[in-house]
Amino acid sequence: MSLPVLIPITPSDLDDHTLLCSNNGVEEGESLISRVDEDLSSFRLNGVKCFGVDLTPDNVAVAMVYFVQGVLDLAKLAVSFYLKDDLHLDPAEAAVISGFAALPWLIKPLYGFISDSVPLFGYRRRSYLILSGLLGAFSWSFMATLVNSKYGAAMCILLGSLSVAFSDVVVDSMVVERARGESLSMSGSLQSLCWGSSAFGGIVSSYFSGSLVGSYGVRFVFGVTALLPLMTSAVAVLVEEKRVCVPLNGPNLPSSGLGFLETSKQHILNLWTAVRQPNVYLPTLFIFLWQATPQSDSAMFFFTTNKLGFTPEFLGRVKLVSSIASLVGVALYNGFLKNVALRKFFLVMSIVGSALGMTQVFLITGLNRKFGISDEWFAIGDSLIITVLGQASFMPVLVLAARICPEGMEATLFATLMSIFNGGGLVGGLVGAAMTHLFGISKDRFDNLTTLVILCNLSSLLPLPLLGLLPEESPDLSSKESSDVEMKSI
Repeated sequence: MSLPVLIPITPSDLDDHTLLCSNNGVEEGESLISRVDEDLSSFRLNGVKCFGVDLTPDNVAVAMVYFVQGVLDLAKLAVSFYLKDDLHLDPAEAAVISGFAALPWLIKPLYGFISDSVPLFGYRRRSYLILSGLLGAFSWSFMATLVNSKYGAAMCILLGSLSVAFSDVVVDSMVVERARGESLSMSGSLQSLCWGSSAFGGIVSSYFSGSLVGSYGVRFVFGVTALLPLMTSAVAVLVEEKRVCVPLNGPNLPSSGLGFLETSKQHILNLWTAVRQPNVYLPTLFIFLWQATPQSDSAMFFFTTNKLGFTPEFLGRVKLVSSIASLVGVALYNGFLKNVALRKFFLVMSIVGSALGMTQVFLITGLNRKFGISDEWFAIGDSLIITVLGQASFMPVLVLAARICPEGMEATLFATLMSIFNGGGLVGGLVGAAMTHLFGISKDRFDNLTTLVILCNLSSLLPLPLLGLLPEESPDLSSKESSDVEMKSI
């Protein structure tokens, strides 16, 4: 059985639609697929709208992909307990393994370029959504059945994250394509549908994550999670997309490959030119350093479960509260903080955030119980306040990324900036893991945890002398930019 030949083509090749199939059998197959596409695109749920968007099969597919991205958080709590209880890792090791999930998000622009330039089986969107779903199902199936080492867990976590990152880039590009030429109102409605779908998926996963781990164990949760990416593969057939047919062989094969290389070179040169501008790289440097401050999340997870005895069910409730609190944080920013000057915003939020982060010391030392507040209620309240502040603090990062992107490079540069910011978060996690190991904090020893938490919170103030790298004005966006940022806050 011969495999199809995948020939890279340039965006200009896609626009003129001059590529023809090489034989009658393929032409007949394309004709059949086209008729099926027309039938799907003509079907819609009459009179049914969500966020003002008609629920056509195409829009349903987009919403479902975002929903799956949100609901895949189901396995996060299970992964934490698996690394701690099944693999018996220390907090520092668990933090490093968990950090593998961030690696695929560092090269998001590459996925977009591949999807745009190299169609698989005639499609630039459908095929990659199907493959992303299958890759996610494959990785979580292995976690549910075969993985018994930290190296296997790291590889499966990496592949599962790659699945989500690639599908995220593909579906983002689909939304951009569908919003092009639409009114700002319709574009905003489509963005709201996407954001709402992901948020709903996150709330659903938060509600069930803890109870499923407590009742059925982590392997069961991994098995359930393995089924979720298949939803992405299933709805990919609903995506409205014209089939791109390329000849299996012919005189234009070398020119297609050459066009791909030339386009790649031009994209890299344009990106480098944009990044070299001071109004781009200086704010980017500040945000990277702001994101790269060390974190103590892994050590606190081990402390709350091993020392305080927090159960998976309770941590699931905390996660649910955090998911709802993140929505409150977005509303807080949009309602009251979006017109505050960036330098003033980051100064105040960093100081307030550092002070509120110190409240974890109360939980570690038991000081909250002296005020009659149980550990559980204190943890819920602390998570609620910190999550609201954290989400509100991250919104200007998205705003700033949208503002500094020069015209003509918006999509590529925005994805690049997000990758750089994700890299800062990864560095912060690794530095936090190193500090955890340095202070001798293990799964049953927390003598220096108070010192770790204090240093991590104080370190968030270190980038403040570099506030001058940020622009002075307030992040007052146009309505179009606001809608773009809203989608990216998922």
